[in-house]
Amino acid sequence: MVRIAILAPTPALRSGLRAMLAGREDFEVAAEAASINDLGELDGLDVLLVADDGLLVEHLALPVQDADPPPAVLLLSEHSDTARGLNNLTLRAWGILPPEASEEELAAAVTALHQGLLAASPALVQPLIGAAPIIEETDEMVDDLTAREQDVLQLLAQGLANKQIALKLGITDHTVKFHISAIYSKLAVANRTEALRRGARLGLIVL
Repeated sequence: MVRIAILAPTPALRSGLRAMLAGREDFEVAAEAASINDLGELDGLDVLLVADDGLLVEHLALPVQDADPPPAVLLLSEHSDTARGLNNLTLRAWGILPPEASEEELAAAVTALHQGLLAASPALVQPLIGAAPIIEETDEMVDDLTAREQDVLQLLAQGLANKQIALKLGITDHTVKFHISAIYSKLAVANRTEALRRGARLGLIVL
């Protein structure tokens, strides 16, 4: 059972969130209040759901960290900066979702936080963790392709399916898949389109 406390400034908002969580048999809304001080003891709570954009994270610090054990915190906010201070708190986990999150998204986030996982909308969490690293494409391979792998790559470039390649080369479908997997690994690509583009750049494909 996941024990949840709802922190929201208005009765209507608390009621709406309670209704969204009530449909899950494994959820229990154990407490709700307009302010963190009105919630009382947080001991035994699993997730603190905060739907108050005007609440500073610093106001949560003492009550949350005094709990034994500290609960996870899920913020409903349009602003990623609201969650920035959560990294400095001793929490089981934390997350941030937009206020318009669906019932399914809310339930999934609460479950993830209860398991100690991060739960966040990509658009909101990206500013907190920084831009994704840019992986530069090089003209080097991990290893040279074998003659058979070069044959398979050339036939891939001609648009042949795996079964057609197998018939053409007199090998099994399984062997074709094995060669394709090796090609992807050596070219450091994830799919056929990338393999053909990379193979053309390296001069491995005759057009």
